[in-house]
Amino acid sequence: MTETERRRLLGAQTPGVDRRAFVKLGLGGAGTALAAACGWDGGGAIRPLLLDWSRVNDWVGEKVLFSPTHLARTYSAAERSAMLPSYFISGMMPMLRDPDRWRLRVQGLVEHPLELSLDDLMRLPRTAYTVKHHCVEGWSAIASWHGVPVSAIVARCRPLDTARYISFDSFDAGYSNGWDLASAMHPQTILAYGMNDNPLPPAHGAPLRLYSPTKLGYKLTKYLVSMTFTDRRPGGYWEDQGYPWFGGI
Repeated sequence: MTETERRRLLGAQTPGVDRRAFVKLGLGGAGTALAAACGWDGGGAIRPLLLDWSRVNDWVGEKVLFSPTHLARTYSAAERSAMLPSYFISGMMPMLRDPDRWRLRVQGLVEHPLELSLDDLMRLPRTAYTVKHHCVEGWSAIASWHGVPVSAIVARCRPLDTARYISFDSFDAGYSNGWDLASAMHPQTILAYGMNDNPLPPAHGAPLRLYSPTKLGYKLTKYLVSMTFTDRRPGGYWEDQGYPWFGGI
């Protein structure tokens, strides 16, 4: 991603207009948190307030709004969008030199660490759905995904009682996301190896990506290489820069 694209994605503002832009927008409360989610930190005077509201959003999303049984709406294949944009952090689209050697490592606070090939994953229980993808930039699109539920991986690696979170890491320039275990166990949270009835394309995270219609797009780690179970809340590429950690819809 070029610097221009990164600034567009972050909604970066030019120096000297932070306060005027903030007043003009009339941001406060939830609006302040939305500004943080879109990547605008408001400058030194506003940044602490944005981060405080981001933490409030995280608490409300995780403790009040999240339901382990509520399912996102599904659609028919005929309702798919013509295009689903995709972003990555590396200067060029990440692609494996030797896909046959790729493995997903499942590690950390687990009884049974795993190394799974794509064939291994395809032999596990399969979930498929057509859902709406929501981007933090404000757009949405409908696409179909198929893959293995994260809960099926959890059943095989058997996390220790102390495990509360999972760090999902990728080969896209060190991109990562941290999830709470409850969100990862949601029935619509999957490790997707297929999109729109075809193998997952490189632009959308091949060979494997995290997917869930209950989270904003930046939480759905592409180009997966590992899942690490931990007792401490892990950060993430955008989360460490001020985006809400929970990222729920």
